[in-house]
Amino acid sequence: MYSRLCPAAVLAVTVQSRRLAATAQEHAPLTQYVQDAGIRKITLNNPQKRNALSLTMIQSLQKDILHEVDDTNLRVIVIAANGPVFSSGHNLKEFTAAHGKAYHADVFNACVKLMTTIQTIPVPVIAQVNGLATAAGCQLVASCDIAIASDKSKFATPGVNVGLFCSTPAVALARAVPKKVALEMLFTGEPISAHEALMHGLVSKVVHEENLEEETMKIAQKICQTSRTVVALGKATFYKQISQSLEEAYRLTSQVMLQNLMLRDGQEGIEAFTQKRKPIWTNSVE
Repeated sequence: MYSRLCPAAVLAVTVQSRRLAATAQEHAPLTQYVQDAGIRKITLNNPQKRNALSLTMIQSLQKDILHEVDDTNLRVIVIAANGPVFSSGHNLKEFTAAHGKAYHADVFNACVKLMTTIQTIPVPVIAQVNGLATAAGCQLVASCDIAIASDKSKFATPGVNVGLFCSTPAVALARAVPKKVALEMLFTGEPISAHEALMHGLVSKVVHEENLEEETMKIAQKICQTSRTVVALGKATFYKQISQSLEEAYRLTSQVMLQNLMLRDGQEGIEAFTQKRKPIWTNSVE
């Protein structure tokens, strides 16, 4: 039987398939998360739009991060992305004059809230980067406590090239890399490689793409073996002391270490060490 389709029919089928795929993508959640054994992995899931941090994407990510964040079963959060781009930053289509100043302010305020949330929640947040991270996407990486990148990843703050200087991404970037490196990235918009990002302190580790998931999970699992309460106290103190003078920082951290010693898990850890056994964490705030 003659069953071959004519070129016009083939084209029609192809167009229809693409429309169905686009429709499915439009209805797919912008972020997805799974949680297992204390590790919550959140995945940016809008690869067709380069995982742009639109207002709805930011809100979805914020919601996934904060979901039952005080549950002691949650120990670490990993942020990853589907597709070849980790995140291209803000969706510039949202910044046209038609949207208006109030909407633009909503986008920036939501973004600032997201970045500060990452550093103020009680559990560590790891960026698992495989691909390009630009502008607010680079800001997201810089805001995470730890960042593991594949060797194919690149990082840039190219807003200057479209007339929108990356001022808010600069806040996180300038706190992660030396001033002159940050300013070169901001003034030129040129990307840096994963290995350059490692050298300058933007990422914690660079691995081959095929090892990215394994290496990220290895670090996450190691964090899961510690006391959530102790890590939460340490994280909060780290970000507080880093902007203080040397004298102020030592005054604060000395008091915090005394507080740490009074915790149930602080004493458990020391007793376990002296008794040469593994500690049994209570994750209690007492």
